[in-house]
Amino acid sequence: MSETKKTEFGKWRSFLWPVHNFELKKLLPMFLLFFFINFNYTILRDTKDALIVTAPGSGAETLPFLKVWAVLPMAILFMIVYSKLSNIFSKQKLFYSTISFFIGYFALFALVFYPNREFFHPNDLADKLQAILPQGFSGMISMLRNWTFSLFYVMAELWGSVAISLLFWGFANDITKVSESKRFYTLFGLGANVAMLFSGPAIIYFSKMQKGLAAGVDAWGITINYMVGMVCISGLIIMAIYRWIDKNVLTDSRFYDPNELRRVKKEKPKMSLKESFSFLTRSKYIGCIAVLVIAYGIAINLVEVTWKGQLKLQYPNGNDYQAFMGQFSTITGAITIFMMLFIGGNVTRRFGWKVGALITPIVLLVTGVGFFSFVIFRDSLVGMIALLGTTPLMLAVIFGTAQNIMSKSAKYSLFDPTKEMAYIPLDQESKVKGKAAIDVVGARLGKSGGSLAQQGLIVAFGSLGAVTPYIGGILLVIILGWIFAANSLGKQFTKLSAEKDEQAKLAAESIPEEVAIKSNIKQEVTTS
Repeated sequence: MSETKKTEFGKWRSFLWPVHNFELKKLLPMFLLFFFINFNYTILRDTKDALIVTAPGSGAETLPFLKVWAVLPMAILFMIVYSKLSNIFSKQKLFYSTISFFIGYFALFALVFYPNREFFHPNDLADKLQAILPQGFSGMISMLRNWTFSLFYVMAELWGSVAISLLFWGFANDITKVSESKRFYTLFGLGANVAMLFSGPAIIYFSKMQKGLAAGVDAWGITINYMVGMVCISGLIIMAIYRWIDKNVLTDSRFYDPNELRRVKKEKPKMSLKESFSFLTRSKYIGCIAVLVIAYGIAINLVEVTWKGQLKLQYPNGNDYQAFMGQFSTITGAITIFMMLFIGGNVTRRFGWKVGALITPIVLLVTGVGFFSFVIFRDSLVGMIALLGTTPLMLAVIFGTAQNIMSKSAKYSLFDPTKEMAYIPLDQESKVKGKAAIDVVGARLGKSGGSLAQQGLIVAFGSLGAVTPYIGGILLVIILGWIFAANSLGKQFTKLSAEKDEQAKLAAESIPEEVAIKSNIKQEVTTS
């Protein structure tokens, strides 16, 4: 092979696989860790939606009420407890305890709460409230009526925030260098999306089991048992992989230097929870990250609730609804993998952090405008839709599905990696406390903010369909603010990264001097 061909081959290899062979010891277990965490998240996400949207007396209008009155308070409570425990427990114990807590709850739901739901659910009280309150409060009433399902929804939402954002990315940020992050983070995310190619078909398979069951058998209950069983087994595997990394990777000086982490920790003393919030409000950098997370939460929530309202009308049965969501997850995973391999990491490496961070809001802006425009004006297109051999409802479901697939693909391949990279130049205190506040509470504020707006509009106008034009207008304003914050953060990230690289360079140059001084002192002591 000529030198020119070798050079070209090397360029293509670094383009598709920017990893050295010795680095696989660190990359592969982190890949698998994210695989199983997201495997669980996909199953829980599709199951929680199907539980709530298809529950008796419920629908997509319940989701905004849940996110404001259940998910947000629980997220704040969890953040407070997690922050306190982080000052008491080691990181290893905190990781194992958190995963065990989730596994225990989901097992309890499948074994106790769901089989005895008629006993636990206050249907008589809900019926009385439904007769008294206006139609706009039906979402809140259904949240109370099916409270065990609501609690499952909350815990599934928290898994996404806690297991992915706090546990995985917090761990990755601690053990990954800035130079590694530009090559590794997209590949970590690839593991999460490969998981969707497995979880999606699993959801479809177990959701369609009803066709082979005898009449009168609770097919939806059997499906839930299988879903939760997979979640629990995957949770045990997650803890095993984490233990292997702790014992084999973090003891390898090529990948992790605990002394360097201790030096960073000494730069700033630990702050109380109140001081932590005060620090976040004073930091423009952290504030911009918070705006990105909150804006994404609001934007995706505004679109998803409208889309799920259409989906409930098309698939009122729980198994059918979840089977469709399984197909949605599989397609999302496949497209996201393509974007990660050929777009995500290469965009960040070639064009910089800011360009990678701006793509997601632009994708949401374009696809969101298209989806809402169709939903609002579809009655004017009935004749054209009939020529296509479908119905306005099914076409709205298809448009919404395409919009969600594109926005989630952009999130996983670009938004998540660039957001996590933004934490790396920060000091250790800002990473731990700032990340807990932003990812757990900030993400929930984003979704709850969108839900609060939808909730107020639904109460005022009575139905989800009536408020769709207003939701589209709010979406436009939020995305424009998101673009402004991403542009500002890009400038700050470049400056802060350069400063940290310079500090690391100076520290590396000073190490030989320190070694020489210690050696001279030792020689003097020995001589004397």
